[in-house]
Amino acid sequence: MFQVRKTSTGRYGVYKVDAKKPSKSFDSLEDAERYCNQKNLRLGKQTINTVSSKKGKGTAVFLSIFFIIIVLCGVGLYLGRDYIFALYSTPISEYNSSQGIFSSDHHGEVGDSIIDGDLQFHFLQLGNKYTGDSTYIKAGNIDILIDAGSRNVSASTIANYLNKYVADGKLEYVIATHAHQDHIAGFVGTNSSLGIFKLYQIDTLIDFGVTRTTSQVYNNYVKLRNQLIEKGTTYYTQKDCYNSQNGAKDIFQLTDTITMQILKNDYGDDSSKTSNENNFSVCTLFTQKDNHYLMTGDLEEDGEELLIKNNNLPKVQLFKAGHHGSYTATSKALLEVIQPQIVTVCCCAGSDEYTKIENNMFPSQDFINRVSVWTERIYVTTVVSDNEQGFEAMNGDIIISSDGSKMNVYGSNNTTILKDTDWFKEHRVWPNS
Repeated sequence: MFQVRKTSTGRYGVYKVDAKKPSKSFDSLEDAERYCNQKNLRLGKQTINTVSSKKGKGTAVFLSIFFIIIVLCGVGLYLGRDYIFALYSTPISEYNSSQGIFSSDHHGEVGDSIIDGDLQFHFLQLGNKYTGDSTYIKAGNIDILIDAGSRNVSASTIANYLNKYVADGKLEYVIATHAHQDHIAGFVGTNSSLGIFKLYQIDTLIDFGVTRTTSQVYNNYVKLRNQLIEKGTTYYTQKDCYNSQNGAKDIFQLTDTITMQILKNDYGDDSSKTSNENNFSVCTLFTQKDNHYLMTGDLEEDGEELLIKNNNLPKVQLFKAGHHGSYTATSKALLEVIQPQIVTVCCCAGSDEYTKIENNMFPSQDFINRVSVWTERIYVTTVVSDNEQGFEAMNGDIIISSDGSKMNVYGSNNTTILKDTDWFKEHRVWPNS
């Protein structure tokens, strides 16, 4: 009994039933059948004229199974993307707010990965060796930017980062804490590096309202701010907010469980109250369920005293160090009230930009002495370097993500706490317990 089958090479073979190799092969089906008739070969009922050889069948089956596996893996990766990302980005710390302690301690980095979380704080590197502030916050679908330092050219660095998260080109809230260039220059930008005010639609802008500066950066900021207002941006001063006047309010409901509060700062009432520009800083408190996150711009010690007096400050899970970790801010009095679990420092560690006294360079030894009482979890964005740029990442972009009960800390470069870094070991001392 014989069969005619199509071989893996496309020819037609004459096979004995159950044979693996044809006894003869032909270019066409007709030629194969003619040969069988001439030789009086009996073709079985199972004769298949157009079926591939067993090798071909095996290849087809293998490819089909492989395709199904790829599809299933793709579906699995999509459905489990949050778990997989968490596994490979490896949070440096997981904080359980109900227990009041860190529940686990991991090490890893995120690189350019996208972070998920109901509430996220991103403390950004600014693309140069100069200290400055820029903090991006994502609360649900709400995008917030606090400050845009450190120089005009930092605008492109900030925008490149924002574009990973801001899908619609709109920032619902922008806050400028005070009028120093290391906090507002990126809003202005340059001709070749357009500022944040030109790159994004801004729904609501809140700023310091009072200042004593007359710098060109500030004048350019005001010009662009006025253009935004003309185009429909809602503008409030911090005084408008904490006094709930001119249509403003002190607490903004961002999501069902997240609020943003503009804290009362007496220095924001009148520029004649102080000659220290830093004390005009807008201070914000974010609350998510029972968790609190405090940011005070460059507020100095005497400004912190008034902040304590005028506001009912809670203990906080996160505090962005005042004035880049200066010895003049993050006072003992403030720390005793807020008792932070995590402290982030936006600075270029060890830079002599503002002082030649090594212990006073950001983050200062006095700052470390005071914070060490409450936590060792201090993270810093950048550090001075002898490379061509004059800086490099310490932790890099620092990201804190929270679901309201657990808080994860990530670093784009690494996840080493400050006291374990090489820079710290050479230039600072961790106080004895």
